Amino acid sequence: MLSGKKIVLGVTGGIAAYKAASLVSKLVQKGADVHVIMTESAQQFITELTLQSLSKNPVYSDTFDEREPSVVSHIHLADLADLVIVAPATANMIAKMAHGLADDMLSTTLLATTAPIMVVPAMNVHMYQHPAVIDNMRILNARGVSFIEPGEGLLACGYVGKGRMEEPESIVQIVEQFFSGALQDKPQLLTGKKVVVTAGGTIERIDPVRYITNDSSGKMGVAIAKAAHDMGAEVVLVAGHIDVVPPINIQVVRVQSAQEMFDAVLEHWEDSDIVIKAAAVADYRPLHTADRKMKKSGDTMTLELVKTVDILERLGQIKKSQFLIGFAAETNDVEKYSREKLTRKNCDLMVANDVTSEGAGFRSDTNIVQIYDRLGLVEQLPMLSKEDVAQRLLTIAATRMGGVHS
Repeated sequence: MLSGKKIVLGVTGGIAAYKAASLVSKLVQKGADVHVIMTESAQQFITELTLQSLSKNPVYSDTFDEREPSVVSHIHLADLADLVIVAPATANMIAKMAHGLADDMLSTTLLATTAPIMVVPAMNVHMYQHPAVIDNMRILNARGVSFIEPGEGLLACGYVGKGRMEEPESIVQIVEQFFSGALQDKPQLLTGKKVVVTAGGTIERIDPVRYITNDSSGKMGVAIAKAAHDMGAEVVLVAGHIDVVPPINIQVVRVQSAQEMFDAVLEHWEDSDIVIKAAAVADYRPLHTADRKMKKSGDTMTLELVKTVDILERLGQIKKSQFLIGFAAETNDVEKYSREKLTRKNCDLMVANDVTSEGAGFRSDTNIVQIYDRLGLVEQLPMLSKEDVAQRLLTIAATRMGGVHS
């Protein structure tokens, strides 16, 4: 699949630079002609000689080191590339790309190329979640740059979280899919549709430093939003408290309370085609919210709570042509409560799970769900990744909107 493909690989200065050696080796084994450009800081982690030996091509690092008088090196590399990969991509290089800086060999080549670009971020979890980095990635994504998201795990800095460079084997598979056209041929079942997804837990303030919330991580809602985008939809993600970085290529509306989430959904309600309520909304909120920190007094404290707005029920009351999907996180009698909820809230589908089951609870990367409609069980899914659950759910929704039951 990669035979004869010319790939320019940019390597920047992070500890993950050592993975570039494996990536070069695997691309070459697949038949690719790999040309490496290193930043000065990348050379602190891995040598030019290593990547030259593996690529069988000269390695470039200095814009002014012109080795062939007949060409300008950075323009030559920019023109010959069928694909440019930046792996690892530091926050600094992503910022340079977003703002058009060209102060070294790699950034200059990236500015000159018209080839497709794939960026493989690798950095500390807090850096990856920083608003500046997220904004820069969104800018690049809007220009057509593709991102291979980092994985989660123990980082070199000692933190555990998202930021670890994707493994070379996975990158090579994605590159193969790109050249085979598979990435462009995903089913676009939701093209022309607007999908609104809620995700995460809501926060109901007691005072400026205390609040009521729940264990939702937002992983399921974010997975649905990403899958909807991949299937061609215009997506709005209304996010409460989430523990994951939302996709960079969709609109994200940040909220805290149940009322804020309801108001945000209503703003997009009229022209939405599918609304998916995957958020874990607090059922109750404090009747009174103190504007200052409440001081400790006595051995007990009574907190008076009142019901929050039932977003799903309200949407069910006002829906017209919208396809409404709810979620039911239960601990017992899952089918009974889920079907009652579907009817009471006028949903088209209800996605239910037993959150006490291993692999199906909050914060898990997997889920075990049953999908119901008014006639009963539509489909029972085994333990799957939340991404796979999202794909299947949206496929069912898309086919039903088209008048066909899957």
